[in-house]
Amino acid sequence: MNDAIATARRAYAEELLFTTHMRSPTLLAAFASVPRERFLGPGPWRVRSDWDFAAGYWTTADADPRHVYHDVLIALDESLGLNNGRPALWAFVLDRLDIAPNESVIHLGCGAGYYTAILAELVGPRGRITALDIHQEIAAKARLTLSGYDRVAVEHADGAKAFLTPADVIVASAGATHPLPGWLTALKVGGRLLFPMTPTNGPGGMLLVRRRGEQELSARFLCGAAFYEFSGARDPEISARLTAAIARDRGAGVKSLRCDAHAEDETCWLHGEGWCLSRAPLPEGSAA
Repeated sequence: MNDAIATARRAYAEELLFTTHMRSPTLLAAFASVPRERFLGPGPWRVRSDWDFAAGYWTTADADPRHVYHDVLIALDESLGLNNGRPALWAFVLDRLDIAPNESVIHLGCGAGYYTAILAELVGPRGRITALDIHQEIAAKARLTLSGYDRVAVEHADGAKAFLTPADVIVASAGATHPLPGWLTALKVGGRLLFPMTPTNGPGGMLLVRRRGEQELSARFLCGAAFYEFSGARDPEISARLTAAIARDRGAGVKSLRCDAHAEDETCWLHGEGWCLSRAPLPEGSAA
């Protein structure tokens, strides 16, 4: 490995450690070792930053891989608005998933596979990753870039419709207006679901759901987020109500996710059919 690239990768990981208050040494090691450039195609690359988001993408000066070791979006398909997402955002939320060795993970909307590779480092050689992407060409690219990970299986599939086997962790990398029943059904007891819950206009938030028991699901928003939309996981009416709910308190009131039938009441932060983000905390003593 080129020493200059390795040094840039380590510095990038150390910056993510500091800016996200990262707790996991395994996650730090993953960001310091997984080569981001492998998952982006040949440079120069088209890059976008939050600091001048309205200006759109710009092109790196050349194909030096050191350019990709910054906290920026990098285009995978600029015409579709598909990017390799911001490292600091993903470092922050993946750290809060507490992924353990040997766990099973489903990655919905895996893109070219960079964050799938990070997940693979977290579960270790005896873990299992199933990565899905709805775009055939991108799934084919991910299958190639992830070929060195025996524990990763890449499928060209629609994550909103595919049957999901039970998993310890489910991560979605595209924005949904609501949690889908199939995602919740596939979540093992003790499992975690992470997805961007986003309206059509304006930012949403990264929602973390934990299955504490067969019927008990805790929920909380980790941070704000804006994402490419998850096809098949969008509802215009829910989107409008989600926009209003986020405007009220940015999701600070959310404590749990209810799937039982009930009438909407004052504890409902956002009430949907078969699901409800609730202000009511789970009863004390709920299973871990």
